[in-house]
Amino acid sequence: MRKGSIKSHEDLEVYQVAFGTAMKIFELSKKFPVEERYALTDQMRRSSRSVCANLAEAWRRRRYAAAFVAKLNDCEAETAETQTWIKFAVKCNYLDIESGRELYATYNQVLGSLVSMINNPSVWVIEK
Repeated sequence: MRKGSIKSHEDLEVYQVAFGTAMKIFELSKKFPVEERYALTDQMRRSSRSVCANLAEAWRRRRYAAAFVAKLNDCEAETAETQTWIKFAVKCNYLDIESGRELYATYNQVLGSLVSMINNPSVWVIEK
């Protein structure tokens, strides 16, 4: 999707991928043990949702490159955090290895898009 055809953060492919993956995590984590409700389950859901929320905030901060990039950096950090929780879920046998690999790889794709946006903010920043 070209920049010109993007009207909101929801039009960004990276947002759509992150949102869809956060919803997959929500569904998969419903099967996690009850004792993980306020630990791994909660953390994993929060960080995956935060990727999307920070993208939305970054989109609205495009008037200033530094503010835009700072929010994208938060997004990048939340993505890496989510990958860490995915690894824990696999190691604890709450997620099967294949599901974990798929989720992790999708977040690598998200990271690639975020890094590209961070390295090229002028493409996205609103011109004055």
